[in-house]
Amino acid sequence: MKFQNPHTLKQIAEIIGSEYVGADDFPVLGMNEIHVVEHGDIVFVDHPKYYDKALSCKASVVLINKQVECPEGKALLISEDPFSDFNTLTRHFKPFEKALSAIATSAKIGKETIVQPNVFIGNNVEIGNHCLIHANVVINDNCRIGDNVIVQAGAVIGSDAFYYKNRPAGFDKLISGGRVVIEDDVEIGALCTIDKGVTGDTTIKKGSKLDNQVHVGHDTVIGRKCLIASQTGIAGCVIIEDEVTLWGQVGTNSGITIGKKAVIMGQTGVTKSVPGGKSYFGTPIEESREKLKQLAYVKKIPDILKKIGE
Repeated sequence: MKFQNPHTLKQIAEIIGSEYVGADDFPVLGMNEIHVVEHGDIVFVDHPKYYDKALSCKASVVLINKQVECPEGKALLISEDPFSDFNTLTRHFKPFEKALSAIATSAKIGKETIVQPNVFIGNNVEIGNHCLIHANVVINDNCRIGDNVIVQAGAVIGSDAFYYKNRPAGFDKLISGGRVVIEDDVEIGALCTIDKGVTGDTTIKKGSKLDNQVHVGHDTVIGRKCLIASQTGIAGCVIIEDEVTLWGQVGTNSGITIGKKAVIMGQTGVTKSVPGGKSYFGTPIEESREKLKQLAYVKKIPDILKKIGE
């Protein structure tokens, strides 16, 4: 998430009431999670396991809960609770806007786009030309939808990320300040749910087709011409490269990559990153030919045991 105007390190520190290490006028351009940070961004870290990764990433400012040596060319914000302070910054730069109508006056809807009854379109949404938005669809604030997109009934685009910190008093929600971006010629099936990015974009690229009841987690990127069948659940921060097929009831771990033109057979659990151009099956995931051989061998076990006992 980029700020509308650049800020200084001192200004950011004043917003969250923290100490800082670096020049008062050190430039701060935005804030992002570690997997999408760029030069000028703030990243937060609150666990020793990830200190080194955060301090060495592309971010220019590290919001951290420990006094550490500041890497050259970077700045630090010292906080007792980086998670909460990151939320404070999200609220400051991307405050929640109350809806005043079913279709916001700030929404932009393209030529010959049809919006069926009972659709909600939030603030600053942009929808392209020749789209069809069926009844009871929800498109939340700041989403971007390209041309020739079909969204079937009951889909929700731009819901909050499922991202919580476990505290003694309960689960603390990380506020979502990102967007959903859907490119041209995409179809979203009925009752699909697509979470917005925490700070960046959840993206579905040109020509991809989602069946009914597919879930897409925050900050996931689905490539061009992908085919995703019903009841598939895609976790957050997943990269699905171009022309991938996911058949029904596939589930994925977060933070993995599925390579170009991979085919994931139904009910597979994608527990790790897999190269493209191959077919996969099973949980844990393996190449489908190998997995099916293993299942065939398992069926022979009773006969083998019987022969041993004779």
